[in-house]
Amino acid sequence: MFLRLLVFALSLSFGITIATSQKPLSLQYNTVETSKDGQDAAKGRALQGRFLHITDFHPDEFYEHYSSTGEEHACHRGDGPAGVYGAETTDCDSPTTLINATFRWINDNLKDTIDFVIWTGDSARHDSDERIPRTEMEVVNLNEMLVEKFVEIFGKQDNINDTDPTNDLTIPVVPTFGNNDIMPHNIFQPGPNWWTKKYASIWRKFIPEEQRHGFVRGGWFSVEVIPNHLAVLSLNTLYFFDSNTAVDGCAYKSEPGYEHMEWLRIQLQFLRQRGMKAILMGHVPPARTESKLSWDETCWQKYTLWMRQYRDVVVGSVYGHMNIDHFMLQDFEDISSKGLRGDEQPFARIALDDELTIQSSAEYLTELRADWSRIPEPPKEETRSQSGLGYFYDLCKIITRRSKQKKSRDKFLKKIGGEWGERYSLSLISPSVVPNYFPTMRVVEYNISGLDIQSSLGQTAPEAQSLEHPKEDCSTLEGECMDGGVEESKKSRKKRKGKKKSHKYKKPNFKIPKPPSKSAPPGPAYSSQTFSWLGYTQYYANLTRINNDFTNGTVTDDVGGEGWHDGKHKGKKPKKKSKKHHRDFKYEIEYDTRNETVFGLQDLSVRNYIDLAGRIGQYKPEKGDRLGDLVADATESFHGGTGAILDIEEDIERTGCAGDDFEASKKKHKKHKHRKMVNKVWFTFVDRAYVGTRDAKELRDEFE
Repeated sequence: MFLRLLVFALSLSFGITIATSQKPLSLQYNTVETSKDGQDAAKGRALQGRFLHITDFHPDEFYEHYSSTGEEHACHRGDGPAGVYGAETTDCDSPTTLINATFRWINDNLKDTIDFVIWTGDSARHDSDERIPRTEMEVVNLNEMLVEKFVEIFGKQDNINDTDPTNDLTIPVVPTFGNNDIMPHNIFQPGPNWWTKKYASIWRKFIPEEQRHGFVRGGWFSVEVIPNHLAVLSLNTLYFFDSNTAVDGCAYKSEPGYEHMEWLRIQLQFLRQRGMKAILMGHVPPARTESKLSWDETCWQKYTLWMRQYRDVVVGSVYGHMNIDHFMLQDFEDISSKGLRGDEQPFARIALDDELTIQSSAEYLTELRADWSRIPEPPKEETRSQSGLGYFYDLCKIITRRSKQKKSRDKFLKKIGGEWGERYSLSLISPSVVPNYFPTMRVVEYNISGLDIQSSLGQTAPEAQSLEHPKEDCSTLEGECMDGGVEESKKSRKKRKGKKKSHKYKKPNFKIPKPPSKSAPPGPAYSSQTFSWLGYTQYYANLTRINNDFTNGTVTDDVGGEGWHDGKHKGKKPKKKSKKHHRDFKYEIEYDTRNETVFGLQDLSVRNYIDLAGRIGQYKPEKGDRLGDLVADATESFHGGTGAILDIEEDIERTGCAGDDFEASKKKHKKHKHRKMVNKVWFTFVDRAYVGTRDAKELRDEFE
């Protein structure tokens, strides 16, 4: 097995060669070209420390302005409120006007401020109209159209006589498969297949030449967006997707999911050997709550194990697909040998809906919160209580109190994996361009300090023959040796000998990679260093304001329930069907993680998200109650506190009050003690999940 994997790795760029063909940026990344007069001219751009994450365009060439948003019409015919730039809060797809306007805005506002683009799939319309069924050529044409849009913005203007297509862009664009980028949707056969071959041609400007053989085999590849420093690994999550009935998880060597995880493991190992870092990207995120999942459990188990063992390499991971803005924490304590082998799942989970409805997304978010309610709580610092002696204390009492606080803090840190929270890994899920809510995109800022780019320019990846196969350690889970190729631990042998001979001792059929060196500092996802994510800016286009079709843009219709969504404007008649009354299209800032105060994220480190998840989950789920008791800690203030006192009969938007308003709120609350107090952070979380398209009353009704 060892030799077969190694040979496969070498022959298919299976982890040895990381892409360098796309021209990335650097602090002073200069390319030397020969000018017309024969003189060498240096050209280049400075690193900006920002990248764009954009996902789920779902362009629809059959979209008709002012058509019906009803399920039987799908914004393709009839009369209704489908706006010129899209029908927000419906299940209709994106008109070409929205696609064109989005790329124009990127060109005018982001083009020169980002270092690379992460594009996480679903670049064709849904197959939701029985009268106009999708075709393979339509899916191909829509993806080719989006490729052309990216090339129009980021293509080189002086690329004459250059036969290398991967040298056509000023910055790297890294795509991945969405579950609607194939036919039938969700079903992706083991490769090589027709789709991997077709996209090898469609994305020829994006996939490095040395990676194409491996891409055709499984749809995965990697790009060095900063040579010898940072790589983006494009995962084909359709091989992990629980709704893909053509494959069966990641436990068996015959499955493409197993092979894909081996590819990921070896990629991360070689990046570690080269002292590089990695960003992981994919379409379907590793969603997993107590009763729901989006990946096969064996794939989730392996992925989470890799995140634990390579936490010194992985900067972060980004996904799309679910359309709602949120994040996930992978708990390393959920890794089990049985789960890795596929022998047993810890819970009877059901697959998440292919496309989340309002109701299913609410149930999912509620389950996330229930999971987060079990995150270890940090110890609360004791406050001094005044006495007849004022603030003077007996020295012995002070020492005793500090000792207790230290023990409590040490116990808490041990539970979360130490000072940096290394019990968890983090996944960020961006909402979509398609206006199931409002169109969105995200710009992530990362740390570029400490980069020594000049010393690495002109270098290439190490020669294949000089790379040794990574040595494995014999890590254990549940008392069992997890490494099938290394001698078992004494504890494991003793345990096995004590069992009946008829019992077949099972070990996972793969090797566990070594964790980070004990002397290595925490990885960039955990501590501030080069490439650590500092924050992100969420942009959105308020189509209700831009389309300007209705005098009242408030949500008064029922948009809940299963099935098709007619949207917030169903039943309303738009203004005169003329484009003249529409406002200028633009994306604006919805929120910036570095400037807003509710979440209070100083950066995007795992430890900060552990704290945020814990604050969101500050309630105790009661049996038989979907949301349990929403009582927050009434002793916390609005300034930096974890909870907020809020009269639920008032609009949630008033939770930002302070000063005299805050004192008035407390007095008002005392008069209405029977009313619940709402966790401000939780309601901000669900409000942002739906990109602000649902009003306060809706959120109260849904999540109270």
